[in-house]
Amino acid sequence: MEDYILQMQQITKIYGNGIVANKDVDFNLKQGEIHALVGENGAGKSTLMKILFGMEKPSAGKILLSGKELNMNSSNDAIANGIGMVHQHFMLVETFTVAENITLGNEPKKGLFVNTAKAVEFTKELSEKYNLPIDPNAIVKDLPVGMRQKIEILKALARGARILILDEPTAVLTPQETDQLFIELLNLKNQGYTIVFISHKIREVKKISDRLTVMREGGHKGVFITAEVSEQEISNQIVGWEVNIELDKKSRKKGDIRVQVKHLSYYGSNDVLVLDDVSFSVRAGTILGVAGVQGNGQVELIELMTRARDIETGQIKVNGKDIAKLSVKQLRDTGCSYVPEDRMRQGVGADASIKENVISNQYNKPPYCQNGMIQQKPIDDFADRCISEYEIRCGSSATNLSMLSGGNMQKVVVARECSTNPAVLIAEQPTRGVDIGAAHIIHERILKLRDAGSAVLLISADLSEIMRLSDSLIVMYDGKIVAYFENPEQVSEQELGLCMLGSVKHDPKQIRRIVNG
Repeated sequence: MEDYILQMQQITKIYGNGIVANKDVDFNLKQGEIHALVGENGAGKSTLMKILFGMEKPSAGKILLSGKELNMNSSNDAIANGIGMVHQHFMLVETFTVAENITLGNEPKKGLFVNTAKAVEFTKELSEKYNLPIDPNAIVKDLPVGMRQKIEILKALARGARILILDEPTAVLTPQETDQLFIELLNLKNQGYTIVFISHKIREVKKISDRLTVMREGGHKGVFITAEVSEQEISNQIVGWEVNIELDKKSRKKGDIRVQVKHLSYYGSNDVLVLDDVSFSVRAGTILGVAGVQGNGQVELIELMTRARDIETGQIKVNGKDIAKLSVKQLRDTGCSYVPEDRMRQGVGADASIKENVISNQYNKPPYCQNGMIQQKPIDDFADRCISEYEIRCGSSATNLSMLSGGNMQKVVVARECSTNPAVLIAEQPTRGVDIGAAHIIHERILKLRDAGSAVLLISADLSEIMRLSDSLIVMYDGKIVAYFENPEQVSEQELGLCMLGSVKHDPKQIRRIVNG
């Protein structure tokens, strides 16, 4: 029998509504390994890790740590047993210093007050011990994403974690930041720490992990030595069939200008310049990619383009119309569709059905509405067609959207926005947090729209995605366009990463070429 430091045996989790999230799952960890956990959205990965971190109680099964059975009722119990978790969305107090975040809840005291000097000293010693250098006095909100992730890892280590669960740790990192993270993880591994690496990025799983466990439909489908399986084989195991991960991207002739942004500037809170004289255009039949580390003006740009914010300086035209005075409905009526980054906040009605969600942008138009009367049969047929074409896993079109996995929710959003054959599609992080099968379907749909003559603006932190789909590419840094690439397929991820970090900037004259398309 293998010598495991942790064993999850026959874990089953059934929720009150009868949904089986995990069924008889075995998951075992060796000391000093990096173990990848992979699977589609809804495969049960998150539930299994919530159980391991004490956030959920299993309906059946047990967890053994060094042969001793654990009974955990909260994440505090997991932490007490040396299990830490770094969530995809960081749990940091942005206005606190690094030292204040790391010692939060365990602050060294001097009488009734926090001993700030000791907290700083503790943080410095901790960062040196684990070769995770960081300034203890820095304010978190002023730090880049890669540094914030270091704080989360140090926070877990400060609480005695020997097993670290990392949920999508590279989702918003540049290639350089990802390479640095991998160096740090290998250093922890060499010190005897065990790391669970949850990711949809198969290339990174291959690069960093020793073993991997595949989950599908709530069950455990196999454990593999990573070096012995190819990326294609891992992908096939995840989806349960042979998936074609290549995209058929045809060459196309550029059409007319559909989107034109001219000299756009925007001041955020405290009169900070968030967008600084941004200009670009997108032509019919093309995909313009927008790359950049989170927080460099992309969110504000899209909110201005979708009328979530008022335009202060500059101009945005969509299909020849100045959008400054248009309502959201009027903007949509110009032929503009939008796949938002945050599907739960902006993209779906979670309490409504799949059918109600996919028809929500055209329910008042023929053939779905005649003489002011909703036509149920065409709506049912359309919803069923979306479910089939986008492979949305559900009971029926009447299924409540909140019952779907994140990836299937995202397919509902993409189905709704692409089904109108829009003249312009704004796709913001269209595959964030979705599995390889769902991402492939979404990518194919975006390319199909582009081939049909739509102009697509693609904003993504996934460099593989943006380089594969885009016909041309801009990079944003500190609210400006700092680089422009005419042929993204000829650019390396490392070169693109340097531009995203602001280390390399193109000649402004070269960038200005894109103003007129």
